[in-house]
Amino acid sequence: MTHKNIFIACDSSKLSIIKKIISQTQTNKLKIIPKFGLQFFYSKNGRKFLENYNKDFWLDLKINDIPQTALSAMESLKDLKGCRYVTVHANGGFEMLKAIKKKTKKINKNIKILGVTILTSLNDKSLKEIGHTKTVKQLVLKQADLIQKSGCDGIVCSAQEARLVRKRHKNLFIVTPGIRLPGDSANDQSRIMTPNDAFNNKVSGIVMGRSLIKGNIKNNIKRLIDHLNQ
Repeated sequence: MTHKNIFIACDSSKLSIIKKIISQTQTNKLKIIPKFGLQFFYSKNGRKFLENYNKDFWLDLKINDIPQTALSAMESLKDLKGCRYVTVHANGGFEMLKAIKKKTKKINKNIKILGVTILTSLNDKSLKEIGHTKTVKQLVLKQADLIQKSGCDGIVCSAQEARLVRKRHKNLFIVTPGIRLPGDSANDQSRIMTPNDAFNNKVSGIVMGRSLIKGNIKNNIKRLIDHLNQ
């Protein structure tokens, strides 16, 4: 199972909690990489901690701005030596995606740029409210084409669209959030799936948060290992 990419969402502004999550989710039976989002990155101690964190991590910033501003944001991350993944939003458009990937090659060739598609908290009704006329699946496929064309390394989409994306893009690195262990609450996610179902949909990696970090973390990791062994 060590070949399966498991990303753990380190969602807290408290450094003590982040350190606990990192230490208690480590196991030689799975490859688990911490994912740091806006909550921790914007916190008082978050940026400083990441400056000195030399193990692999994912920085989930969902960069989405005009190309020059987006490039400046990437430039500001060049001191984070352990950073292996950075998210940018497909909504930023082809020119932004392409420019960020080109810039990243100069800053740190080890960083993979992952294009974020429709957030897993949204559904077809939500898209209509925003003003989109396409369904979630249609829009995700359109964004996947854009991400592939731009040269970005991978895509973030729900596991429910992953199989369709994989059929069209055989070599794209596909990561899926909205993953829950069987029986766990969906919370604010609309398009969720279990780890096994996600990997059966040919994803490259999954993001897990509350199913692992709420309650007894070590017991949750054991539940995940048992689930993946089924």
